[in-house]
Amino acid sequence: MRTDDSVPPDDDLAPRPLSARSVVLSLLLGTHPAELPARELVRLVERFGVGGSTVRAALSRMVGAGDLWRTESGYRLSERLLERQRRQDEAVDPRAHAWRGDWELVVVTATGREPAERADLRTRLTALRLAELREGVWLRPANLSRPLPAALGRVAELGTARPARPGPELAAELWPLTAWAATARSLLAHVGRAAHPAERLTAFAAVVRHLLADPVLPPELLPADWPGAELRDAYTGYQREQAAGVGAG
Repeated sequence: MRTDDSVPPDDDLAPRPLSARSVVLSLLLGTHPAELPARELVRLVERFGVGGSTVRAALSRMVGAGDLWRTESGYRLSERLLERQRRQDEAVDPRAHAWRGDWELVVVTATGREPAERADLRTRLTALRLAELREGVWLRPANLSRPLPAALGRVAELGTARPARPGPELAAELWPLTAWAATARSLLAHVGRAAHPAERLTAFAAVVRHLLADPVLPPELLPADWPGAELRDAYTGYQREQAAGVGAG
């Protein structure tokens, strides 16, 4: 059952002060490998209107909080945030292939779980771009080159199916496609207008969040003029822009 949880861009992109932590994380999440020298990080973050002393204090706090690891040459993302980077990379460049009509099917069989466990499972299934058709029954087109985690087999039955209903009709029930596309187009318009580094950083952070909610459906199941590829291209261009600034000072 779909939920229309698309975030209105005007609310999501309202001007707000950027913290040193948010800028550091954004820069490192977009850097491969996710490590930069301390001096380079300070220089890059200062471009967003954050003072050097503030950046250095934030780096120390982030190491203490487990966000960053201090290395011989600088700072790099912790393992937890490297996993976040991996999800972000997959959102920008999903490993999709031609669809042959099958759907991945996950039927939750475990009972007696605590609310927190159920919520965690829902979060994990949603992150795998599955959608809930009805209580405990999750599915999506089998067009992604990624196996479902083996651990799911402890709480659910995994398989494939070919629903009798037309694919486009089922996809429209499972995901808020019209709302997602409308938000994507608004984001594209916003990033096209954004000029200041801080404004662009905020705008493209919203782009990444929105791409994480893209179901990455086969073209056969999408509405006409789906803006997913255009939004990914825009973010890829921003990544190249940011990469060009590293070491350019």
